[in-house]
Amino acid sequence: MIFEDITPFETMSEAELEAMIIQPERKKAPVTEPRSAMMLNPLNLKHLNRIDNLDADIVVLNLEDGVAPAMKSRALLLTAVFLSHLKESKSRIIVRVNPVDEGSAEEIKLLNRIKPDSIRVAKIHTPEDVRKVLDILDPDIALHISVETKEALENLSGLNVHNRVECASLGIMDMLNSLGLSHSLLALDNPTIHYLLSRFLVDCRIAGMYPIGFTYQAYHDTETFTRWCELEKKMGYTAKSCLGPKQVTIVNSLFMKEDEALERAKYIKERFEEMAKEYVSGFMDAKYGFIDEPIYKDALLTLEKFSIK
Repeated sequence: MIFEDITPFETMSEAELEAMIIQPERKKAPVTEPRSAMMLNPLNLKHLNRIDNLDADIVVLNLEDGVAPAMKSRALLLTAVFLSHLKESKSRIIVRVNPVDEGSAEEIKLLNRIKPDSIRVAKIHTPEDVRKVLDILDPDIALHISVETKEALENLSGLNVHNRVECASLGIMDMLNSLGLSHSLLALDNPTIHYLLSRFLVDCRIAGMYPIGFTYQAYHDTETFTRWCELEKKMGYTAKSCLGPKQVTIVNSLFMKEDEALERAKYIKERFEEMAKEYVSGFMDAKYGFIDEPIYKDALLTLEKFSIK
């Protein structure tokens, strides 16, 4: 946790919040090839206070479509306060700001003081949009973009201006809206969706941007989400946007490199069997979080895949 008690933040004025922003002294997470990018609403103080101990490789504090217009200023200040007091995290911290010319300039100027790992700009259309952001953004902060419009799709291979764009995230629902296509097309076997996923992936790779797969909104439907992850991994994706810890667990497991998956499975098997001797079948582990019998069985399946006892 960042703060022991978050209750005072519920009633603080914006002026009081601004006075709480300090010079950051954060140790950044050593994440080089992220798999999971989990979206969080910064108005949820309980979740915001726990960003130092999440399993997602990337945590995205969303100031855009998850926040009502009247609350955007407060969400920005809360983000700035909590990030400025954050000492260390397992995740890279990204702040998703509003579109160019819709408030992002003032957001970026404040975030330059806080130095998140990256900012992600919503609804980029053209290289000129990227240039506008780079004119404001601190050069020590990486730039991510959201590709959500037909214009962005058309210009995708040219959006990595000055090689400053590190990652691009596909906003597939907004993309369908922009193309005048129904959301009902979003199905695992739909060739149009396959085309959009393939084009986004390939053009990102050509441009030197790391592609992150789209957010699957039905976060309780883990079975379908897993199937989407398997499809995207087969296509060549190595990262996916997530809503909630259940999706993060699935993504981290499926997109893990084989040697990492093998190391994890061996460790879990040994730890679970050690604890089982003490009649403990569910416990928190410092390395991999909560381990119980289903996690153990999954580790056994991984080892079986590699023919290791």
